[in-house]
Amino acid sequence: METSLRYGGDAKALRIHAKEKIPIDSNTFLQLHGDFDTRLGAPSYLSAVIRHFYPDLSASLGVGVQYDKNGKLRYNVCAKKAFPVTTDRLLSFNVKGRCDVDKEFKQWKSRGGAEFSWNIFNFQKDQDVRLKVGFEMFDQVPYLQVRENNWTFNADTNGRWNLRYDL
Repeated sequence: METSLRYGGDAKALRIHAKEKIPIDSNTFLQLHGDFDTRLGAPSYLSAVIRHFYPDLSASLGVGVQYDKNGKLRYNVCAKKAFPVTTDRLLSFNVKGRCDVDKEFKQWKSRGGAEFSWNIFNFQKDQDVRLKVGFEMFDQVPYLQVRENNWTFNADTNGRWNLRYDL
């Protein structure tokens, strides 16, 4: 199980996130994950997604369901496609999207983005770094991610930010 501590500038509460990937076959798995909000003392969401990877295409597709802290059930579909820029695949251009819909299929929320991702192994001794610079299409917002080993910092030009530490 993967576990992380997360803090966002808008939430003002530490969240404990857990994710488990259960293999179904070599390219498909069931992904279960959720957040526990330490301020509320309750889960903020629980989710189950079946993800299938297409290694020859550097792509993935997922279909799932999410239950949030407000008692709302939502269905979602997500996809991601990577286009390697370099032959070693350390620099890539990624296109990703997600659509969430409520259980009555009345409220839709779409997100999508395009980003450059650069993985730098052994940036310094025993230190790997990943830099992402992208643009969220629906909100029309540029964003940035810096990941160093277990630490990840995300920010966008609207002033939103969050910090994650993988345990």
